[in-house]
Amino acid sequence: MDRHVTLLTSESVSEGHPDKVADQVSDAVLDHVLALDPNARVACETLIGPGYIVLAGEIGTPATTLEALQADLPEVARRTLAQIGYDSPETGFDARDAQVFFRIGAQSAEINAQVDRTDGAIGAGDQGLMFGYASDETATRMPLPSALSHALLERLTALRKSGELPWLLPDAKSQVTVRYEGIEPVGVDTVVLASQHRDSVSLDTLRATLEERVVVPVLAAHGYGPEGVRILVNHAGSFVHGGPAADTGLTGRKIIVDTYGGSCPHGGGAFSGKDPSKVDRSAAYAARWVANHVVAGGWARRAQVQLAYAIGSLEPVSIRVDTLGTGTVPDTVLAQAVSKAFDLSPGGIIEALELKQPRYQQTAHLGHFGRSGAAFTWESTPRLDALAAQIAVAAEA
Repeated sequence: MDRHVTLLTSESVSEGHPDKVADQVSDAVLDHVLALDPNARVACETLIGPGYIVLAGEIGTPATTLEALQADLPEVARRTLAQIGYDSPETGFDARDAQVFFRIGAQSAEINAQVDRTDGAIGAGDQGLMFGYASDETATRMPLPSALSHALLERLTALRKSGELPWLLPDAKSQVTVRYEGIEPVGVDTVVLASQHRDSVSLDTLRATLEERVVVPVLAAHGYGPEGVRILVNHAGSFVHGGPAADTGLTGRKIIVDTYGGSCPHGGGAFSGKDPSKVDRSAAYAARWVANHVVAGGWARRAQVQLAYAIGSLEPVSIRVDTLGTGTVPDTVLAQAVSKAFDLSPGGIIEALELKQPRYQQTAHLGHFGRSGAAFTWESTPRLDALAAQIAVAAEA
């Protein structure tokens, strides 16, 4: 195998980053509506800026009215901002005083007829292509640069919310560059971390503290020391003015952060604010579910799965499995076996992954994949035996 050295960089953003705030608000709206009606159709976009929140999109459900949602959803949005930490003028955005503009209408009857069919089946809510990916380079089967980027912000947020570092504010970004020899990660090249902060802390104190309390422990947890790693903390200097007060945020602008950090292609569809009939979201979860099985079962060290749908379709129009030269069986055999071992119809995905439950807000920061907990059903691998049986059948055909 070619052992040439390459670099791969991935990034993450904190829950207080304006785009991630918008994602969380959109998914909080989705959770609110699904709690009223698990079969609701929701497509909610959020725009947030200095002192304002705009809720736009379409919702379809017999369980409530647009007038009732117009009364309820501003509080859902404000509560989400407060949970993140934007709850006082000191943070730059006070959720209690924010103006909320409601621009949500009813779902198109034509689209609804394609999704909720008269025979009871669920058709794909849109056309599109989705990718899933898994790798054996980490225990969570995520690419190492992406895993490290998320881990940095998970620890930073924990230190902020615990009060241990009271000068931290919610907005932050991370970026990690990893060295590879062939497909093997062999070292961390560069760590970039930038955190919003109160002006009461000096830049020297902030840099030293975040390197010691965030960067070094995260590297150590993944088996790396700081030696030889270029560490850049608040490299551009002070970062007091941040969050929605400094920059507008919009749902769906962090699709690479949400997925695999650039380690595989992306179909282009965002996740947050969309109910599971939208295959942009549900089929991306299913593609990750399939890729997890392929790698966990030992049929490949890396697996990239592509699914594609036509609007209203009951089955994917195509299934592709690419093991990137690491497979123990041919990719065509894997693709055929996957089509038999998994029900990848929109309804089959929703049922298998239990996607009607209102649990989406927690997916809207730190990535949708490689996460633990009962909500992340696409990280489990219950169909290894079924896939093995179908691989055996396909290999003999």
